[in-house]
Amino acid sequence: MTGSEPGAAQAPDAGTLGAHVTRQLLRLSEIAGLPDVDSHIYARTLVEALGPVSGRPLDLPPPSDSFLSDDHTPVEYSLSFEPGRAPTLRVLLEPGAGAGGLARSGRTGLRVLRELAGRWGVTTTPLDELEDLFFPPSPEGPLALWCALELRPGGVPRVKAYLNPAANGPAHAAKTVRKALKRLGHRRAFKALPDGDRHLFFALDLGDWDEPRVKVYLAHHDLPAAQVGGLSRMDDGPEPAEIEEFLRAATGPETGADGLAGDGGPQPRIVRRPLQTCHAFTDTAAGRPGGFTLYVPVRDHAPHDGEALARATALLRRYGMDPAPLQPALAAVTSRRPEDGVGLVAYLGLAHQHGRPPRIMTYISSEAYEVRPPAAPVPAEATAGR
Repeated sequence: MTGSEPGAAQAPDAGTLGAHVTRQLLRLSEIAGLPDVDSHIYARTLVEALGPVSGRPLDLPPPSDSFLSDDHTPVEYSLSFEPGRAPTLRVLLEPGAGAGGLARSGRTGLRVLRELAGRWGVTTTPLDELEDLFFPPSPEGPLALWCALELRPGGVPRVKAYLNPAANGPAHAAKTVRKALKRLGHRRAFKALPDGDRHLFFALDLGDWDEPRVKVYLAHHDLPAAQVGGLSRMDDGPEPAEIEEFLRAATGPETGADGLAGDGGPQPRIVRRPLQTCHAFTDTAAGRPGGFTLYVPVRDHAPHDGEALARATALLRRYGMDPAPLQPALAAVTSRRPEDGVGLVAYLGLAHQHGRPPRIMTYISSEAYEVRPPAAPVPAEATAGR
């Protein structure tokens, strides 16, 4: 990437990971209303950021056991919805995928991210200040570095970096998060966090943001819905009843034993993935987060993606958002019916940020390598005419 101009990379060969994600990103960009020239710049940037693995044929196994997606594709998409606006397209990628081990993945990811930042005039100073905490010589955990690009007109995205709190070992994750927050000036932030089962990610907004955020992601296993409703620590955040209602709508009326319903009502089946919360800090003097997001792994609560799509559509309408782009977005990444698999709709998220209306995020898997079969196959005639 060093020294290259935006859009200078050659188109990837057909049948490769790069060609697969290029097709997906171009189609999704059209749905999000991005100009064609910007869409092609972003697609080429994605291929460049993936590096050598973009040329890897899809008939080979994934380049690494990426934690980013169920089938180990190092790319995931999301659409962020707000009332009265076209959805914002984001792409999450692992720039060090296939580099060989966490240490090399981290070094590769840092190099790629810094090259991208230099191209776009984005400062990496907050990330540089934390390098020794999150990139030890022998890192542990499921990831080293992820990079998210929020795509917008003009060909210059907003950039986010996701780091691994368990890089020095799971037992040191909380200490690592506490030190990182203090270094960035959020000296009272750690005490404002709710209890969680583990610290998943430490994320940074880099560059051109109105209010750059420092975000801490927590995992919550087997937590009753009533307790989930109380996880926000915002001063003017969502009411617990709203969070609980979103959780119930996203998980649906399935029955099971993991206790998410928590009050004797309908309970979802046992899940593999925990609920996640994100606590976003912007004001170093406030000591409390200015943002809260709940992420629900809807693919573990729905028998197939048709049901996950229906729940996402209902939630968007409930919040006054136009769900029309959602179904075409799924068709943009795959030709299969939603009912023929589960996991294409990976997460549903509800975000509250101070001074902004609520947002709903729908996370869409690339499925470059595998489609997870549905829990209960749906005959084609059952969905004819939808």
